[in-house]
Amino acid sequence: MRLPPYRLGAPCDSSAHVRKRDRSNMTPPGRPEGSRSEADRTHAVSREIGGKSHVDSALAARAYLLLSLTSLFWAGNVIVGRYVAGYIPPVTISVIRWAGAFVILLPFAAVHLIRDWPLIKKHAGFLTLLALTGFSAYNTMAYYGLHFTTAINGLLLQSVSPLFVALWSFVLFRDHLSLRQAAGIAVSLVGVGVIVCHGSLQILLATAFNKGDLWFVVALLIYAFYVAILRLRPPIHPLSFLAVGMGGGAILLLPAMALEIAAGQTIVFDTVSALTLIYVCVFPSLLGYLFLNRGIELIGANRAAPFINLVPVFGSVLAIALLGERLEYFHAVGYALVFAGITLATRR
Repeated sequence: MRLPPYRLGAPCDSSAHVRKRDRSNMTPPGRPEGSRSEADRTHAVSREIGGKSHVDSALAARAYLLLSLTSLFWAGNVIVGRYVAGYIPPVTISVIRWAGAFVILLPFAAVHLIRDWPLIKKHAGFLTLLALTGFSAYNTMAYYGLHFTTAINGLLLQSVSPLFVALWSFVLFRDHLSLRQAAGIAVSLVGVGVIVCHGSLQILLATAFNKGDLWFVVALLIYAFYVAILRLRPPIHPLSFLAVGMGGGAILLLPAMALEIAAGQTIVFDTVSALTLIYVCVFPSLLGYLFLNRGIELIGANRAAPFINLVPVFGSVLAIALLGERLEYFHAVGYALVFAGITLATRR
């Protein structure tokens, strides 16, 4: 059975400064690593995030760049997903995506997983919730929803993600959008509409919604919930956090994958599907979520959410570059509105 398409250097420190910094990072004598409080662990993790042990410090400090790269990787996921329509069932691609990313990450995360294991066990329930919402449910439900809806509908619906994030932030934490943030989200939303509907109001009005859109909306609500509650993540290293989410996300999907296989929906292995799986494991999964989590940590969920509207922008650019589509006036207008909205929403 063939499935319908789905969307898938800073100057060196002086020696004296280095010695001073190294002493500040050391555990006091007589106080073993495991006895530190969670507050101490959080502070230590924050230093590691900003240092070269996590990612290049110059890159880690630029939340906007990290969030933009995440949107670029996710846009690429949309493009390559069109090439494997009918080759890889939705649950199967989700399992392979997260399991593959976990295997790639494990050599780098192993030492942190060992160190953070007591905290991981302590917060196992909450980490399972994050794996379920941010890794398992969101992606799989979006894939299923796009079996029944169109790419235009999917992009239109995806553009309301910042509003869902704001909604969950208010419900859970009583966070209020500033007037500037609300205006920025609205301007970006208009820009997405211009791009997706080719600048035509008739196309927008003629867009019909179906049951696939309901699946997609529920998926976006789940994703927004994940983004909103990331602030409550336990104080473990980013690589530990990502490894637990990816590994847990793959494990939680195994029963659904078994049902999918039993229903006769199996993967078709060829060069295209293999290259696609490599891409989705590394870029939208491993790097995309690493950059997303760090970006949200740096500037908060409400300020990070408008960057999701860069997905259709980058998607249209990739379609022009890779699929031979023409650059039209509405692309330029839409890009300008999206960038203006993001700039407005992220300024303090």
